[in-house]
Amino acid sequence: QVQLVESGGGLVQPGGSLRLSCAASGTIFSIADMAWYRQAPGKQRDMVATITAGASTHYADSVKGRFTISRDSPKNTVYLKMNSLEPEDTAVYYCYCRIRPDTAPVFNDYWGQGTRVTVAS
Repeated sequence: QVQLVESGGGLVQPGGSLRLSCAASGTIFSIADMAWYRQAPGKQRDMVATITAGASTHYADSVKGRFTISRDSPKNTVYLKMNSLEPEDTAVYYCYCRIRPDTAPVFNDYWGQGTRVTVAS
């Protein structure tokens, strides 16, 4: 019943910016950690940025200083602001949330379907 839907991907010029959004829907009791991962063609899925319920953040070294993760808890939404984009940032970006559904007393991992980001001239 719980699902994550990403949006905001697209084509952007090197040095440009994009803002990704991920909204969780369903009967949600609470959301713990939220994160963004990315997967380039032929590569494994890697962590980009994470944010805890207490708003502590962690970033991959490759995006530190350029990307900012944030969350809007009342809207069950997590964002990824990406600045100074480089061709190496080209990938499908996936949203991750650790969610406790209203129907169960345990947390589960949920993934979005992904949104594609292409950085090219």
